[in-house]
Amino acid sequence: MSIADMRRQYSMGRLTEEALTQHPIDLFKQWLGEAIDAKIPDPTAMTVATVDASGQPSQRIVLLKDYDHDGFVFYTNLGSRKAKELAENPKISLHFPWFFMERQVRVCGVAEKLSVAQNAKYFLSRPKDSQLAAWASQQSQPISSRELLMTQFKQMKDKFANKDIPLPDFWGGFKVKPSQIEFWQGGENRLHDRFEYRFDAEAGWSTQRLMP
Repeated sequence: MSIADMRRQYSMGRLTEEALTQHPIDLFKQWLGEAIDAKIPDPTAMTVATVDASGQPSQRIVLLKDYDHDGFVFYTNLGSRKAKELAENPKISLHFPWFFMERQVRVCGVAEKLSVAQNAKYFLSRPKDSQLAAWASQQSQPISSRELLMTQFKQMKDKFANKDIPLPDFWGGFKVKPSQIEFWQGGENRLHDRFEYRFDAEAGWSTQRLMP
């Protein structure tokens, strides 16, 4: 079968005006909770899209680590490609691909760095091996082999064997302050339900239905 002929009906649910919340994060909380309860793989996984100085976009999967009415939080090496691109252009897009529930959430906004105190609080809550991995990897930089990476990991493990692992100064988090959030629910015959929230500093959040 040609991939052009691969298709199926989306019929798991609807999204109506009555189901919308005043603040989009309240609807996001509901949908994320339902994704977790449904035990879909990696419900907190999101695509993070950034743009470099030449205008070339790039995307990668990152785990959401916190959220509130002010935005969405993730952590990374501050020397990584995404962090460098955000330093030049803080505009960012997130995408939650809950395909198993025939749902998507798309977020557009601006990324702001978290404080050292916020970074340290989360870093110290991570498993020790995850802390060591942050020290061992210069994220996005070339490396000659996996063996060398594992050697660097072991070196860090030996270095911090009998002591607390400090927060690296090259590691931290971002909070994405959203200006636009879209909720997508698959519908039969490609007549999907799409609602977009937009933020205005004076009027707050407003919603509109989008054509599929």
